[in-house]
Amino acid sequence: MTEITKRKRLQLALLLGSLALLGPFTIDTYLPSFPTIAKEFDTTASLVQISLTTCLLGLGVGQLIIGPMSDVQGRRKPLLIFLILYLVASLTCAFAPNIYFFIASRFIQGFSAAGGLVVSRAVVRDLYSGRELTKFFALLMLVNNLGPILAPVTGGTILAFTDWTGVFIVLACIGLILFLIVSAKLEETLPSEKRTPSDPLQVVRNFGSLLKNRQFLGYAFTQGFIIAGIFAYVSGTPFVYQNIYGVSPQVFSILFGINGFALMLGSQLVGRLTDIIPETTFLKIGLLVSNLAGAVLLISVLLKAPLAAVVIPIFFFVSSLGIISTTSFSLAMDAQGHIAGSASALLGLLPFILGSLAAPLVGVAGENSAVPMGMVIFSASFLAFLSYFGLVRKPSQRIQVPKSRGI
Repeated sequence: MTEITKRKRLQLALLLGSLALLGPFTIDTYLPSFPTIAKEFDTTASLVQISLTTCLLGLGVGQLIIGPMSDVQGRRKPLLIFLILYLVASLTCAFAPNIYFFIASRFIQGFSAAGGLVVSRAVVRDLYSGRELTKFFALLMLVNNLGPILAPVTGGTILAFTDWTGVFIVLACIGLILFLIVSAKLEETLPSEKRTPSDPLQVVRNFGSLLKNRQFLGYAFTQGFIIAGIFAYVSGTPFVYQNIYGVSPQVFSILFGINGFALMLGSQLVGRLTDIIPETTFLKIGLLVSNLAGAVLLISVLLKAPLAAVVIPIFFFVSSLGIISTTSFSLAMDAQGHIAGSASALLGLLPFILGSLAAPLVGVAGENSAVPMGMVIFSASFLAFLSYFGLVRKPSQRIQVPKSRGI
């Protein structure tokens, strides 16, 4: 590989990673504001957490729409439309008059943020396959995983200077910047001759073929359940860390950001060693780590252990996501190049549907109990384990490294 090619790969990874960052930033940046938003709107913690649920639902539904749309119209045009919508929705959240309007606006914001998630993954599949797909996706994850580090820290920093509305004004600015960058830098990666016909029935058939593919579903549910556990962690830790353990919003942001390094660690292990260790082996290791970490976390919260006994297993649980997400995505997408947008959408839809169900469960016992969060995280890990070993009959075998296309 020439230095120019390496440079282009890095530039593409930075651009696509920035688009994918829109999801984590939409989810995570306002997390330190949860207690403040509850007071501002004079509402309950559960109702504030529902704003996260509606955002996750929006992200799921949005992917279902933009995925097939990008298979028909190409990657650039739908992405630009969704980025404009994101800018408007972010401003609407900032100036919401009540919690219910805020919740509805969060759905639209999540819906529009889906554009960056789906298109970034579909572009990767347009350009790469096989182990090259795994390697590039690991590189993309390196950029993408900066989101969980930067987003809560950004949110905590913004709160040090202004109120929670400033968070959403900053998100609106990010949407505008991404729109300008995409307009200037992102080339179309899906030629007209490779696009699917504009036929709603064909879209349905594409999704039907994916839903009938046992291995694809196995990988999709494996990834979906583990990410649902991550959303339980995302929804629960603002209250667990701040209300139960009494940490400040700034300390919470630091603790939350440390787990971004855990994500990076997991994904980069896969990217560096995938020529030596098969993806399926990495996936099994990730599932083992997530289940052990989930079990330790559940025991810790049941015993009301010190903060360190909660933070450490969460770190390992989050690191397992870096392994599981990278490998399961690559294995699921490898044979779906002809309908990469639809496959990417379905892979994105399941985690957000499952995550939207998991997030409210962590608040069922109130703001002063960490047990529901521990139970949901452990259950999600175990269900991911069952999904892989129950649905994926035979691991994919890759005999040689397919060549990637240039950009």
